[in-house]
Amino acid sequence: MGCTMDDAQSSTEQDGAPDPGIEDSCLMECPSCADELEGQKKAYAELNDQFLRLAADFENFRKRSARDREIVVSLANEQFAVDILDIVDNLERALDSDDIHLREGICQIQQLLDAQLLRNDITPIDALKKQFNPSEHEAVVHVVSDEPAGTVINEIARGYRMHDKVIRYAKVAVSKGNQKNSEV
Repeated sequence: MGCTMDDAQSSTEQDGAPDPGIEDSCLMECPSCADELEGQKKAYAELNDQFLRLAADFENFRKRSARDREIVVSLANEQFAVDILDIVDNLERALDSDDIHLREGICQIQQLLDAQLLRNDITPIDALKKQFNPSEHEAVVHVVSDEPAGTVINEIARGYRMHDKVIRYAKVAVSKGNQKNSEV
């Protein structure tokens, strides 16, 4: 004899409370229901296992990516440090040389340093005789001069860009203009 929903409903209607054994008895009487329930339980367990494995794989991927990123940054910094150490060696040689060749050695070191910076896509910001631009320049002093007001008249510290991003603003002296003309 098969188990139907009507059997379960009639049992509930008779005493007002569902009979906890009705489900078990229905499963015993209806093997296809029991098979279906068992199949659903297996499918649930498989999906849950897949989910847990996927979550663990994602967490491992996240940790591995962070570790790989740290390694790449470390290697890039190491290579840049090696390039700079060549410049330090040349400075030491220049300091050991006689005064006649010192200026020539320092000029060569400056060229080597500029080449290293360019190799790492670090370029100077051209500021002198340009209009003051707060996105590239930092005004440290305003000076009366014959140049128009707002013109950079002196570069105190050169600014630099790396990959089109300003990494150090140029520290500059900016013209106030000619005060004699302003007062009249």
